[in-house]
Amino acid sequence: QVELVESGGGSVQAGGSLRLSCAISGYTSSSNYMGWFRQAPGKQREGVAAILIGSSLTYYADSVKGRFTISQDVAKTTVYLQMNSLKPEDTAMYYCATRQYRVGSRWYLPSDYDYWGQGTQVTVSS
Repeated sequence: QVELVESGGGSVQAGGSLRLSCAISGYTSSSNYMGWFRQAPGKQREGVAAILIGSSLTYYADSVKGRFTISQDVAKTTVYLQMNSLKPEDTAMYYCATRQYRVGSRWYLPSDYDYWGQGTQVTVSS
């Protein structure tokens, strides 16, 4: 019964900002990864950022460090991705995903995640 729902995507000009939200329900683990991924046409799905719920450890792809920030609400039912200084190359379908933490799991690999949202489109124009 795990459900993930993304929202907040849209179209923005280069240099603008968007804030994505991911609401999670039905997942009771107190220690799990919540990750944001993106996939552009013809490209591999790539990890953008992740947060380890319970420890608040965060991880970022080099391409978004300094521009994107992942965070969670107090209730730990929603994870956000604040995206600033957006570039055309950020254009992609963005997905949130989650998995229970396990030693050896890799935050940036889609294959290590068990549950996925439906995605939300982000389009950045120059």
